Amino acid sequence: MVTLAEVAQHAGVSASTVSYVLSGKRSISTGTRQRVERSIQELGYHPNAGARALASSRSNIIALMVPLRTDMYVPVMMEIAIAVATTARAHGYDVLLLTGEEGPDAVRRITGSGLADAMIVMDIELDDERLPLLRSTDRPSVLIGLPADTTGLTCVDLDFAATGALCVEHLAALGHRDVAVIGEAPAVYERHTGFAERTLEGLRARSRELGLRVLHRPCEGGYDAMALTLARIFDERPGTTGFVVQNENAVEPLLALLRQQGRAVPEDVSVIAVCPDQVATQASVRLTAVTIPAQEMGRRAVEHLVAKLDGRAEDEVVLLAPELTVRASTGPAPGGA
Repeated sequence: MVTLAEVAQHAGVSASTVSYVLSGKRSISTGTRQRVERSIQELGYHPNAGARALASSRSNIIALMVPLRTDMYVPVMMEIAIAVATTARAHGYDVLLLTGEEGPDAVRRITGSGLADAMIVMDIELDDERLPLLRSTDRPSVLIGLPADTTGLTCVDLDFAATGALCVEHLAALGHRDVAVIGEAPAVYERHTGFAERTLEGLRARSRELGLRVLHRPCEGGYDAMALTLARIFDERPGTTGFVVQNENAVEPLLALLRQQGRAVPEDVSVIAVCPDQVATQASVRLTAVTIPAQEMGRRAVEHLVAKLDGRAEDEVVLLAPELTVRASTGPAPGGA
């Protein structure tokens, strides 16, 4: 293994100069810095993580808190996590992944142990119990999600309220007046998870403005649960011609059940989804959808966190504007309804 002293000898400088180049604690001339960096690259030197942490008071590790719940669509969460890890590595940080449902205990563990320099927190609830600790610690953090009160926090998220509004605007423009929302599993709403609540809030508000009737039904996903949910919807609102689906596991069961009932998509019923692009394009009917920008959310979160670590950023809320892609699953309401 190449040592720091060997790098110094190769570059023709002192060991302390190599250390300053690595830590950035002192200003080094451009020529000297470039010479040291060339030696590091040519020799394949990798600083010892423990020694680097002691020297800089940093671990160069970011903790990513992503509870993997059974009622959430895990592929989206992991796509965000991969984007976080890739972007963090590009900035010289490694990622410590915490997947348990520990809540505030996980925050205490990170802040108390010095395991990580900063935190990215996912699966945000409107009144998330982790927030008081995140506000009180001196370790920077970024939320991927939006709580009810964003004071003293940095948040990155898709604008889910605007997403809900955009979905009903599209259906209203096609003449639909009775719309059913097939939502996430009931537990997601019981926890007041931010993205689900905000989508529903935006959808309902815009529906009132446009004169649409909206029926919301949570669904566990899967064929049996979707069959019961769909039967309830048509019992309560037989004239339903538009569906907004915010539940990836319910997409294909819904399309299959509509076919079985002789309801053609989009001639009889229109379906619009809030989902990853892959789910929309690989469904049995290519779905009109608002895509969840998972990679962009992960990338932005890391960039804001690194800026906070470097003292270049203050707390802020970044909401990504939703984009609707029209495909084969939406069309004019039947009979000009």
